[in-house]
Amino acid sequence: MDKKLIAIDLDGTTLNNNSEVSQKTVNTLNKVMDLGHVVNIVTGRPPRLVTDIYNEIGLDNPLISFNGSLGYNPLAKWNHAYEYNIEKDVVFDILNHADELGINLMAVEGKQLFLANREADDEIGFFPTHLAPEEFITEENLTEDPVCLTLQISPDKMSKFVDYINDNYGDTLQISPWGGPDSIVELAAKDISKKTGLEVLSDYYGISQDNIIAFGDEFNDETMLKYAGLGVAMKNGQPKIKALADDITEYDNDQNGLARYLEKYFEI
Repeated sequence: MDKKLIAIDLDGTTLNNNSEVSQKTVNTLNKVMDLGHVVNIVTGRPPRLVTDIYNEIGLDNPLISFNGSLGYNPLAKWNHAYEYNIEKDVVFDILNHADELGINLMAVEGKQLFLANREADDEIGFFPTHLAPEEFITEENLTEDPVCLTLQISPDKMSKFVDYINDNYGDTLQISPWGGPDSIVELAAKDISKKTGLEVLSDYYGISQDNIIAFGDEFNDETMLKYAGLGVAMKNGQPKIKALADDITEYDNDQNGLARYLEKYFEI
């Protein structure tokens, strides 16, 4: 069998409904790697919410985070490392219009960057309920261009926010909604997606598109699943994602669906 690149999404795919990676999944991924294949995390999560999972699986290779906007190896220098940034002046411009655009919470992130405009009253997404002085978005604290902005917007002003971003930054930024009840959106560099990261990994390993297997469940996995030679949607995935996938797991993410699919595929 040719060497395979296995790209795994985290939430709703590799992780169960408690955001944990099961021991069965860890064991199966390591068996696959022992066969000579490579496993890479390709996630929308920021690095700070990936490191523990990366270590638990026992990886030592590059990972893709922020939905393709950042690629790096947490353990070593990687000559294919990259990041797509948002100019910090854009952050302050958007923040200066917070009231009129209905921005309640705003976080800016990079590989080692995390700042927010204020403390959240309750746990919403991953916004912090406590911030140290150096963790607030200020000109003094924000000294580098971030990779991603995450915002919680008042639902009645969402259309105004979207219009403002498209009118002023439509040529450089893209808006991606999280879904769910909290009206959370992400801003990132335009035309960057998980496919971006997968292309870099494919080039780095010298593994052809036909030998890529990608697993996902949500809308942000669409480009990755379409690009892969075998795009596999989770049983618990969005209907649109399952419709475009080449295959669907027999079991969901809370039933070790990823691991069980790999066991059957590689006959291990």
